[in-house]
Formats: sequence, C-alpha cells, structure tokens
Amino acid sequence: MVKVREIHPVRDDGSVDLPLWIKDLKLLNGQDILDQEFILSACEFSRKAEQKSLGPKNLWSHRTSSFLIGLEMATILAELNMDQDSIVAAILYRAVREGKTSLEQVSKKFGKNIANLIDGVLKMAAISELKDVAREGSVLGQHTDQLENLRKMLVAMVDDVRVALIKIAERTCAIREVKDAPEERKQKVAREIFDIYAPLAHRLGIGQLKWELEDLSFRYLEPEAYKQIARLLDEKRLDRQQYIDQVLEMLNAELHKHKIKAETFGRAKHIYSIWRKMKKKNIDFSEVYDVRALRVLTHSIQDCYMAIGIVHSLWQPIPGEFDDYIASPKENGYRSLHTAVIGPGGKALEVQIRTYEMHEESELGICAHWRYKEGDSRSKGSSGYEDKIAWLRQVIEWQEELGEDVLGTIADQFSHAIIDERIYVFTPEGHVVDLPAGSTPIDFAYHVHTEVGHSCRGARVNGKMVPLSYTLSTGEQIEIIRTKNGGPSRDWLNPNLSYIHTARARAKAKHWFKLQDRDQNIHDGKVIINREFHRLAIGSVDYHKLAEQVNLKTAEDIFAAIGAGDLRISQVLNALQKVHNFNVPAHKPAGEPVSFTSLPYPNAGPSSISVQGVDNILTHIAGCCKPVPGDEVTGYITVGRGVTIHRNDCLKLEELIASEPDRMVDINWNASDDKSYPVDILIRAYDRQGLLRDITELFANEKINLIGVQSRSHDENNIAEMTLTMKVRSLESLARVLGKVSGLQNVFEVQRYQS
Repeated sequence: MVKVREIHPVRDDGSVDLPLWIKDLKLLNGQDILDQEFILSACEFSRKAEQKSLGPKNLWSHRTSSFLIGLEMATILAELNMDQDSIVAAILYRAVREGKTSLEQVSKKFGKNIANLIDGVLKMAAISELKDVAREGSVLGQHTDQLENLRKMLVAMVDDVRVALIKIAERTCAIREVKDAPEERKQKVAREIFDIYAPLAHRLGIGQLKWELEDLSFRYLEPEAYKQIARLLDEKRLDRQQYIDQVLEMLNAELHKHKIKAETFGRAKHIYSIWRKMKKKNIDFSEVYDVRALRVLTHSIQDCYMAIGIVHSLWQPIPGEFDDYIASPKENGYRSLHTAVIGPGGKALEVQIRTYEMHEESELGICAHWRYKEGDSRSKGSSGYEDKIAWLRQVIEWQEELGEDVLGTIADQFSHAIIDERIYVFTPEGHVVDLPAGSTPIDFAYHVHTEVGHSCRGARVNGKMVPLSYTLSTGEQIEIIRTKNGGPSRDWLNPNLSYIHTARARAKAKHWFKLQDRDQNIHDGKVIINREFHRLAIGSVDYHKLAEQVNLKTAEDIFAAIGAGDLRISQVLNALQKVHNFNVPAHKPAGEPVSFTSLPYPNAGPSSISVQGVDNILTHIAGCCKPVPGDEVTGYITVGRGVTIHRNDCLKLEELIASEPDRMVDINWNASDDKSYPVDILIRAYDRQGLLRDITELFANEKINLIGVQSRSHDENNIAEMTLTMKVRSLESLARVLGKVSGLQNVFEVQRYQS
C-alpha cells in the first residue's frame, strides 16, 4: 500500500522545530554517531540558501522548498540506518542541485566527503536519460556526453553506494510530491521511477522503499487498475482482519505448544504486487493468495523450518506454492520461507517465515549492513554488502569492456531487475552460478568468462550432450566444451534460433564480431541473408529500398551490419515487409482498370490486400505459391472469382503473364493486416520415433495453426520428408518457426516449400 507521509514537528508559527526533528531523527536512525550540532548547522545552511532565492516568500508554506525536501530525504535515510555524512548530504542536495549554493561552499563548510556524495548524486541524472536513448534507438556515438555521465555515475556507485541510496531517497520524495502536479509531470516521474529506481531499490534489497516506489508509480501509470484493487481491498478489510486474527490465535497457540519463540502478524498488502500476480497468472482478485497473509519472525533458522512444519501440519499446503529462499536466496540476497495453504473456511492464506535478521535485510537491504565508523568510507565484515557491491562492479566491468555498446545492455539490466525468476546451476567444480530463467549453455559460458563464451562449441548437462539452445534449469551441472581456435557463431545472434537469452552474452558476442574486418563481415552477412532468404523462398529483393528502411545506404552496409551483429534478421524481414507494402510490381495492367464486386471469401479480405489502391475487392490466395505478407505479389483477374494473389516468382504466374497480360493488376499488402495465411514448408530429417510428435508439439507451443501434414519415409537412407501447411501472419513469424524447427533433434533441412 502507498505509504502516508509523516509531518515534520512544527512550532506555532508553522516553522519546523529543528531540534525536535533532529531528536526524532536520532531515534529513527538507532545509532549514537549523529552529531546534533553538525546536523543543525546543515539545516540552517540549507534554510538560509532557500530564503535568499525565495526572497519575501514564506519558506514554510512553499510546497517545493528544497529545504523541506532535504529534511524529508534525511528522514528516509535515517530510517535506513544511514550514516551522518549521507544524512547531511541529503539535507543539502536540493539546494546545490537548484543552484542556491555550490559544491565549493559545501566542501568548505562541511567537508570534501559530503561534497563528493552530492556530486555523485547529481551525476546520476544520466540514468534518467539512459532509457530514453535506448528507446529512441539513436546512434550511440552521438551521445558521448551521456555515456561519460553514465560512466561517472557507475564509478560513483561502486566507490560509494551511498550515492545510489541518496538518489533513491530523493526520487521517493519526488513521487510523493506529484500528487497535485499536472498529468504529464506525474507520468514522467512515475515512469522514470518505475523503470529505473524501483528496480534499483529491489536489487539493493531495500524492500520498504521498493514497495512504496512501485505502488506510487503504479497509482499514476495505471490509475484505474490501482483504484479497482484498492477498492477491493477496502471492501473486505474488516472481514479479512477478523479472519487474520483468528488464524494468528491458532498459529500462536501451536508455536507456544512447541516452545518456539516467534512474533506473528498480518503482512501488509502491496497493490502493485497483487496486480502483477493477477496479470502474470491470469487469475481473479479472489484467487490471489497473499491478500490474506501472515508473517512469522523467529530467532534462528532452525525455528524457521520448525515453524513451516507447524504451518503445514495445521493447514493443507497448496501444491507448487512453497519456496525456500533461505537455502536458495534471491538475486538481491532476500531470504525467507514462503508457503500458501488452505486455511480455516477453505480460504487461501500465504505465510512468510524468516528470522529477525532476515527481516531487517529484506526491509533495509544493503543498509542493514551499513555501519560507518568515523573516517571510514566502507562497511566492515559484511558478505551481504560485498555481494551487492559486486553486482555494481560487474556493471562497471561490462562498461569498460564494451564501451558504448553497454548502454542498451545496462538498460535491459535495470528494466528486468524487478523480475524475480532466477535459476541456480553448478559448474563442474560444484560452484553455484546465478542466471536469469531461460538462460542457455552459451549464457552460462559467457557468465563464467568472456573467452569461455567465445570458444564454446558444445555443452554437457548432467553428463549428457545437449544443443547450445538448450534451456537450463535449477540444479543442473554444466560443462562447456571449448575449441582452441575460432570465435562465436553468427547464428548465436539470430533470436529465432534461441542460442542466447541474456543481454550480457549477446553484447559480448556482438562486440567480438565488431572487431572483425568489414570485408569479412560483408561476406558473412551475405551468407546469412542468402541462407535465410533461400529458406523463406524469397526471390528478388530491392536492396536500395531495403537499405533506406533500415537507415543504411547500400546492400553492402546491410551485409556488414548483419555480419557484425548490429542488425538482426528479424529487423531485415520487418523492413522487407514494410518495403513491399508500398511495392509496385513490374507488371503493369494494360488497358482500362477492371471494376469488381466485393464478395465474402475465406482466404483474404478487404483489410488484407489493396488492389490498385482499392480495398473493397474480392481476393483469394493462390494455392500454387501461397504468398504471405512481405512477399512481392501480383494479382490475376479471374472470371467470377475476383483477383487471385500470386508471388512474383511463381511459375504459374509467368504462364498467365505470357498468355493474358491484360489481366494483371498491382497488389499491396496492407500494413495493419493481422490475418493469417497458409504456407507450405518442407522438413527433412533422419527418421526417429516421436519426430512428428515433437514437430506438432512445437507448433502448438508457438500457437501456430497446422492445417495439413504429408509425411513419407525412405527406408533406404532412413530419411523422413514432411510437407506441412500452416497459417502465419508474416515473414518474421515464418522465419521464427523455421528456426525453431531446425533446432529439433535429427532435423537437417527446413525451408519454405515451392511446388
């Protein structure tokens, strides 16, 4: 739920009672290191700087006062147990940012350390621009200033993580302040926080801020969904509380009976997490288990497992809903036991069990380990802290290795950090490697070391050979088979072949190809395009128009970009389809245009094809060549059946042009077409039991409608040939399916069939 702002203690004249506020601050912080006089001097410094800029205006009634926002930032950091330098930097930050004072003045009065913290937070503005640059697809070389800012920001985060924590506190204040702001301002702040700072708070394990940032951002980005869930929570609040009280009484009695000392309470409901769960699992509000939720805090891990046993003995566990994050912590260090059970009255109930230490870590994350000593700039003796710093250092390593290529990679990292699904696999030596769900052996190899990824040629999973597109699962042991010479395969960068899942591995492979010669890239790119076009039975291509569509100049530029990994086959196919939407076939109709009457027909419709710029005409797809959107096509005027659509390389069309040229008309595919079209593909494979079953299962998983199958086996060479007719929407979807089929065991050829 959205957190309600606390009001600063005020005097009768409306001003903040600073001594009382500092006293409360020390209680929140729980440390004895805060110097009241030093903090008070920082407050007075910020207040005077504010008054100079506001002139006669009343400081205490000014809603966007940098002074009041500084106090609020300091309160947030005190709740996170941060040190005095961080709190003072927060008090002064907005005054520096808004030009009401300077870093030089801060350094002179409060010391270089505090000035450096403020400087680091100012440079983090580069993150805000990062996502926009990646989204616009701009040429990264034109944004060297932003790249330099990004480098400085990342270095500042690694050298002193307090910078990131101060920035998160500042953004928390910003999202709290926009309640009455114009809609455009709300959307901009909410989107930035949702995309960047909530995931960063999650990655640093700061649960108490992560939830607030998510809920407030969600409130402005999806106001109707937010209000609906908030209303549903309010309607059942009293009944739910009575139910929770009843369940707590039962659980407490059982814990006491087994002499387990524990604290139990109902857990707060977070609106965004409920909505995300409803969307992810496609379930109704009534089916969300953690709407009714308990939390149990114990003194030891042993008590945690004893408590989970008691919960499961009291109520029936729901299959598949038990997660042991103590044995296998989440990527951000989160530890807890989660389970869902059928509680009294047949109602679903979620229970979280953890120690007090784990609870502090889940709420404060990296800050739970943060204890500064005077003159020290790093925490001491905390593996959790070091693990989180290691993640930030990893980002720096990518940036140093890949230069400007890393911009999109880091954007992906921040955007996907909020997703909790991870897998944990083993190296041959038994070390645990943490990877995103969906990772392949190539992702694993690049995670181990860049050179291991480059030289990867095969993989064994649990001692058995697997294809490099194999999807890894938790608990598997991976052994990479390497070659002494050579580098990555260009096929790895083809998303249709599913060799690489993670942004990091893709960036590493692309960087390797960028180092190769342009001539080699042109040669390799041409091989890749020709092979793909041959597989898709694409004939002549206007490379000049295609190059314009992908913002390049010549066909050689296209080949070089494909060879270097800067351009994907899927992008080429999309561009090809857009080019052909406006393509004028070479065959012009002779004589006057023929008018038609629109009649219903199952194969095509007005939204699919336009004939000489007229949409409402009866058309159908030729059975001899079965064109799909993206193919160059020509129409043939039939007698009584409207226009038949043929591919330009169709042999039947050539015969018709020779005999009846006056019946040819120009055809365009409509750009907004979402219809499916039949297409034939030919598959050749070494015959084996279950081959046809595997192929049909793949089509079902890809949600492709299979409408015809012909299969025959040749006993003399044990080769099976299959001709399948399926429905696809575009060349890109056809390419994706062909790529998936080619990855099946024993399949050695798959291509579009030409009769």
